[in-house]
Amino acid sequence: MDFENMNIWCWLIPLLVGAICGILGYLIGKGSSTTIDNSAELNAWKDKNAKLQADLDACNGKLKAAGTVAAAGAATAAASLAASSPEEAKIPFDAAAAKAAMGKAIKEDDLKVVEGIGPKIAGMFHDGGITTWKALSETAVARCQEILDGGGDRYKVHDPASWPMQAKMCYEGKWAELAKWQDEHDHGKL
Repeated sequence: MDFENMNIWCWLIPLLVGAICGILGYLIGKGSSTTIDNSAELNAWKDKNAKLQADLDACNGKLKAAGTVAAAGAATAAASLAASSPEEAKIPFDAAAAKAAMGKAIKEDDLKVVEGIGPKIAGMFHDGGITTWKALSETAVARCQEILDGGGDRYKVHDPASWPMQAKMCYEGKWAELAKWQDEHDHGKL
């Protein structure tokens, strides 16, 4: 028996079978595939998108036109608000309720009532123009962080995330809610 001839056939037969299977698979796959023409659907979506864009532009134009009219009305409303007394919109401070809930005497607009704010930070906020609970409640956390960053590295440990919320509770006279919140949270951290 010739081992060399047998060795060639051991290689040649699997190669031929593999090549034949590959060609047959290609031909069968090519023959069964169908090309889908979505160009009509694509054009319909493009037309719909163009119509929606035109509608959006028309709405934006109407909004701008209405905005100029509304701006004039808002200026009139702001002028009438400015003419009214600022005391009308202010929520009255109840020192007795604050003392009862917090367990100590509270002075109106004392920023130190907010957990996490001490005398130095209160001074920094006063220097930054934030002197009342209402002003602090309307201040963004990012602005509070800017004020802290202005004090240097020693104020990096402070987290002002809850300060506007606590100040709002003070301003609105929600003393029991504030006391409960401060008891449940560690040094004013959320």
